Amino acid sequence: MKAAGALILMLGLAGCMSAPKPQACPAGQAPLRTAQLFLGTKTPVAPADRDLRKFVDQEVTPRFPDGVTVVEGGGQWKGSENRMIREASKVVLVVLPSAGDSQGKVEAVRTAYRSRFKQDPVVVLPPPACVAL
Repeated sequence: MKAAGALILMLGLAGCMSAPKPQACPAGQAPLRTAQLFLGTKTPVAPADRDLRKFVDQEVTPRFPDGVTVVEGGGQWKGSENRMIREASKVVLVVLPSAGDSQGKVEAVRTAYRSRFKQDPVVVLPPPACVAL
């Protein structure tokens, strides 16, 4: 009975919550979202620089024509044997369009990378930031 009362109280309070407000930016700036894709390069089919450039040209740029930046990176994580694994990576920064299916496009890039290079890329979608356009 106590659990049912707690559930009713939580549902009632949830109804009082409002949706998050859009970020307020200073004059001359607007909220902008980006996606960060961390692409590992130590794969069974190790991609050469030209292969990664071709991948970005074919898969990323057509989906995100407003802005793509590729920088060198390095990643590390604990593998299945509890050992530290390190590898070079590429970090792809994408400017997300203000409208449309950004999440679907990001997922399409992940799927294409996974298929082509046999590795799961990591994607981070940070919150919007205020930028001068």
